[in-house]
Amino acid sequence: MNYRFSEYVSPGHPDKVADYISEYLLDRYLEQDPATRYAVEVLIKGTHVTLAGEVTSKANFSDEEITFFVKEAVRRIGYTQAYQDKWGRVNTISAEELVVTKHIEQQSPEIAMGVNRDAWGDQGVFYAYACPEEENFGMTKEYALAKRLNHELFVSGLGGLDIKTEVILDGDKVHEVIAAVPTIGDDTEPIKQLIYQVIPGEYKLVVNGTGVYHQHGPVADTGVTGRKLAVDFGAGRIGGGCPWTKDATKADLSLNLYARKLAKVASEGAHEPVEVSIACCIGKPDLILTTKFLKSGEITASDDLKMSPRMVKEMFGLDKPVFADMCWYGPFGEYQQDKPWEKSINDM
Repeated sequence: MNYRFSEYVSPGHPDKVADYISEYLLDRYLEQDPATRYAVEVLIKGTHVTLAGEVTSKANFSDEEITFFVKEAVRRIGYTQAYQDKWGRVNTISAEELVVTKHIEQQSPEIAMGVNRDAWGDQGVFYAYACPEEENFGMTKEYALAKRLNHELFVSGLGGLDIKTEVILDGDKVHEVIAAVPTIGDDTEPIKQLIYQVIPGEYKLVVNGTGVYHQHGPVADTGVTGRKLAVDFGAGRIGGGCPWTKDATKADLSLNLYARKLAKVASEGAHEPVEVSIACCIGKPDLILTTKFLKSGEITASDDLKMSPRMVKEMFGLDKPVFADMCWYGPFGEYQQDKPWEKSINDM
């Protein structure tokens, strides 16, 4: 047995609701000030949303405007009043009922010192994986299947918004698929039929392992930004911090995107899986880079690469309101093929 497995969660999962709220708010700041410095974490439980972090921007939103943006983000996911009326107040939330508490100050002057000189605002290590499998969009098969299945279940409307999927392979063959999809009744047959359409074959299938999944979203579980890193990055090691909740001067997002671009180019050129590692230092634009070819075992390295936040922002267009869309179904792989860090060698 050679098991490999991966999971995915939908935009309606409580942790992803928190991520999306932060990214939707960031986009509103960037619309008015592309030079916004932003780092805002979100916690959501039931009808209560807490924002905490730092923002330095020419955009100056009132508490009422920020509350509107939070509610609009949650409405866009699908947690509307009509949705709550359908499922029942005990089982899910409505954006209209949210109460928003805000604890936001300006960016630390010591962090700003590094960013102001077009250098990184923190130290960190960052990793990205890519493989040459076009049908899986440069990601592992198990991750690509879990993500694709999750998306199809989410847009199908067969169940609720808070969906979890897991795919287990034995070698290259699907061994088991696990899905959690909220249902109003207990009939999961339409959901199972869709799963077999998305992932054909013979394998063990489990839908709603306890037999009951009615209460969901932030009513059932607390959502916090940055708790779904394996879902966000998909394969390989995870470095840095949460890719969401921050503007592009923060290495947690920017250097993960840059590492992914380098990994994709190297993987397509060598026709084998690749992992790229990057290390940075606060106040400096210098990067240390290693590229490991996972089939041949070859490793290349450089300690004199210059890549500043401004250069990454310009390369990927990260001074524009693109973050909520990026967050919706993760930065890498399927559903993000129009993004510059996902372009193939032939598209460069």
